[in-house]
Amino acid sequence: MKKSYLYLLLLPGLLFLTVFMAAPILITIGSTFFQKGTVTFDGYLHFFKDPYFLKILLTTLQVSLVTTAICILLGFPVAYYISRQSLKKKSVLLALAIFPLLTSSVVRSFSWMIVLGKKGLLNTALLAMGIVQDPLDILYTPTAMMIGLIHLFLPLIIITLVGVMENIDADLIKAAESLGASRFTAFRKVVIPLSVPGLIIGSILVFVGSLTAYTTPALLGGKQRVISTFLYQNAITLNDWYSASVIATIMMAITFVVISLMNKLANTLNPKG
Repeated sequence: MKKSYLYLLLLPGLLFLTVFMAAPILITIGSTFFQKGTVTFDGYLHFFKDPYFLKILLTTLQVSLVTTAICILLGFPVAYYISRQSLKKKSVLLALAIFPLLTSSVVRSFSWMIVLGKKGLLNTALLAMGIVQDPLDILYTPTAMMIGLIHLFLPLIIITLVGVMENIDADLIKAAESLGASRFTAFRKVVIPLSVPGLIIGSILVFVGSLTAYTTPALLGGKQRVISTFLYQNAITLNDWYSASVIATIMMAITFVVISLMNKLANTLNPKG
């Protein structure tokens, strides 16, 4: 009876998720396989046969993967440093890391437009120092999108890694060093394997966030299309909801594939969990 009562507590949440999330997703996916009363795969065949569509997909994957890789490289040492600090200092550093999340992505994107433009702060400084002779074309390129996305999602990977790293016993590192391991070897053999769960979760958050982000690529990418802006264009501008549903389904499929690969990678790097 007690267990039945506990299961009843799940019903409101399950009902809400089923009606407002699961059902719309299933309807969206199902609509891509039926057109004019017949089963069809034309939408997917058309997408993967068109070089323009494939270029958009490859650009999206490139931006998402590079953003994730750079966030890992930047976030890992920062998270490790924060995790080794005292509780008071750790709280201050985490607050500083989280602070960018409190600013709208629109505001941040416009800020980067001011920095990266041809007459922006970066080009003005480089020209004044004589490092470049002509302004750099950074704005409205995939590079600009990656810069904005790194700024957007770097706090997420720092937070997830800190949560894992602060539970790593410092005595394990000391024990490795006492057995002859250098600091780098102890870091590689102890800290990195034990940080894999946070690393995988953070990487998934960054990759999926970069894959589905709209505002930052739309403002910083200009005419450069990624799959999220392409989806918006088909749905809102062209009113082609069938193509938009196909694109949305492809995005969901990529997300599930990436999560599966990340989980397999986590099991390979840390078989004991």
